[in-house]
Amino acid sequence: MRGNAQGLTKRQLLPATTVSRSRELRQNAGEPERRLWRALREALPGMKFRRQVPMGPYHVDFCSHTARLVIEIDGDDHAAKLESDAAQTRFLKHEGYNVIRFANADVMTDLDGVVMAIGARTAHTQKGRP
Repeated sequence: MRGNAQGLTKRQLLPATTVSRSRELRQNAGEPERRLWRALREALPGMKFRRQVPMGPYHVDFCSHTARLVIEIDGDDHAAKLESDAAQTRFLKHEGYNVIRFANADVMTDLDGVVMAIGARTAHTQKGRP
């Protein structure tokens, strides 16, 4: 059976505002997120990534459910958010996801290196795909 005892999936159990919040975050994405999104689609076309995915109380920047990988792009303000980032990482690991974080500066100055690191983490999932 899919979902909980009542047949509801995790998405159906989310608050009504979650979908609109995800949409808003996608529309107002910063330049590092837009660049990485384009690069992921070009460099790793066999992998399906989603943007601004609601997971529990969080919205993650990018997620591949197949690879069980979450990618977070951290802005300059994340140095002050180390505790909340650690809590988010613990939650996601408990849900069965690996988390990889990159600074905005990394995406802006070394996009190829960032994509290569992501590709290395997803290589086991891409085997046997065209």
